[in-house]
Amino acid sequence: MNVSADPRYLTVPRLSRIPGLIHGFGTRHWTLADFKKHKEWKNFKVVWLKQIHSNVIRFIENLPPRRLQGDALATDRPGIFLILKTADCLPVFLVDESKRVVAAVHCGWRGTRQRILEGAVRGLGERYGSEPASLLAVFGPCIGPSCYEVGEDVRQDFQKARLPEDVFRAGHGRPGKLLLDLPEANRRQLIGQGVRLENVVENDICTHCDGRFLSYRRDRNKTARLTNFIGLAF
Repeated sequence: MNVSADPRYLTVPRLSRIPGLIHGFGTRHWTLADFKKHKEWKNFKVVWLKQIHSNVIRFIENLPPRRLQGDALATDRPGIFLILKTADCLPVFLVDESKRVVAAVHCGWRGTRQRILEGAVRGLGERYGSEPASLLAVFGPCIGPSCYEVGEDVRQDFQKARLPEDVFRAGHGRPGKLLLDLPEANRRQLIGQGVRLENVVENDICTHCDGRFLSYRRDRNKTARLTNFIGLAF
């Protein structure tokens, strides 16, 4: 993952090589207001959701008249930035280069338990004809597996949902606490849907450890969020 021409957000080389694709994973210094300062993006519209830790996917053909609820966005229309807000949860971009389709998926532990990433892959197939094997999946910064401490109730929820339990391991000695590998849990969902392992692009940035990023667990700020974006140029 590289610092972009604008150091307030990071880009991924593999995505940057796709013509007409614009993307970024925001640091704490990048906000929605900054989109208006880029002259080359002046005709873009931004769409973001009221994120509710769900498995709800919204397919965007036109600018919605109101803010929608859900945790994933997808479009094949140019000139629209799909926005995800995160502060420890995993942002995932899905790209079908041949069909010119992009998606942005918010994967917290609740969304992961509800298999939102699986649903997004299936949704791209149903809506746009995207084949899982042709998809590129890119993981943005999130809380790392050595820092994401959760309760036993989360493991039990994963068990009830028939999700792999080996994404959990012993915590730092606190009773009833475990560590969850959020990227691994979502990687499993992608591979299970037929996405090729070599098309899953990850990074080693932990939002809890890296001060460039906001972390709910570290900062205890209920409102501050990172702004992540992806869109197709006109």
